[in-house]
Amino acid sequence: MKLFKKKLFSAIQPSGMPTIGNYISVLNNLVHIQDKFDCLFCIADLHSITVRRKSNDLSRSILDMIALYLACGFDPNQAIIFIQSHVYEHTQLSWILNCFSYVGELSRMTQFKDKSIRFSNNINVGLLNYPVLMASDVLLYKTDIILVGEDQKQHLELIHDIVIRFNNIYKKLFVLPSSLISKTGSKIMSLLNPTKKMSKSDPNTKNTIFLLEDISSIIKKIHHAQTDSDNPCSIIYNKKNKAGISNLLNIFSSFSGKTIKSLENEYANVMYSKFKHDLSDFIADKISCLQKKYFDFRKNEDYLQNIVKSGAEKAQCQAKITLDQVYKAIGLPVKYY
Repeated sequence: MKLFKKKLFSAIQPSGMPTIGNYISVLNNLVHIQDKFDCLFCIADLHSITVRRKSNDLSRSILDMIALYLACGFDPNQAIIFIQSHVYEHTQLSWILNCFSYVGELSRMTQFKDKSIRFSNNINVGLLNYPVLMASDVLLYKTDIILVGEDQKQHLELIHDIVIRFNNIYKKLFVLPSSLISKTGSKIMSLLNPTKKMSKSDPNTKNTIFLLEDISSIIKKIHHAQTDSDNPCSIIYNKKNKAGISNLLNIFSSFSGKTIKSLENEYANVMYSKFKHDLSDFIADKISCLQKKYFDFRKNEDYLQNIVKSGAEKAQCQAKITLDQVYKAIGLPVKYY
């Protein structure tokens, strides 16, 4: 008897270069679950245009992200890797789900409020409707599991509300997805201000380690990362009283696979400077290897284009089935040609 894997969907925006936090909490985790689930990995380019971008930058960053997927170990023969805008059913379903969503619940979204402040000169409808398109991304593939960050729990709750609302009116067409929230590396903090999360949009780039930045720059940032002003040999995990060294322990543990406790034992009575030296060397080796693979893939644009073409065709086969079912359910004529 053939065993069917549960379906997992994950999407990443091609906006800005990912950080080590993105790698640890999302990219590296996804690679390790490829063989456990029937995976769809989406480059969410439509989501990224809620903020004004130069067309050349966007098209380049989409291919950058595909190459980075491959460098991290994503296998296009094992999972479906595709670009969101290449599968038109995403926007078609999004319009329908708009009619099952309410302005009040969308305007209460924390991310909408935050972005309305950050981009006060461009509060467009896309910012408001962002969660509805996200719901379409997920529901279009009868997704069982969606990988989300801690900051997207509210969006997942909206997806559940839309599913229940639609299924109560029509037959139970949509699957109610569950969430897989990454804990490992989800709270990699800023290097100079370890009380706030590391972010690729941080205006002070010294706070952030990017996956494709120069290795010498990464080493320098780690050496200058905040530790603590107390005993310089006290390498102990204590987020409240030793936020700086705790953040570096978390980074070291996430990259090496060693437990924080084992690192504490290994570096007992060792100076902070020695600990930082070992950490920077370890990360430099890891990221150098990843960067080499990335640049090898990135220079072969024909190969990247073939991957996304094949991925879009595979994704669309699944998407059309769901969209046709939605059309039939609500009484729209299905396109048979």
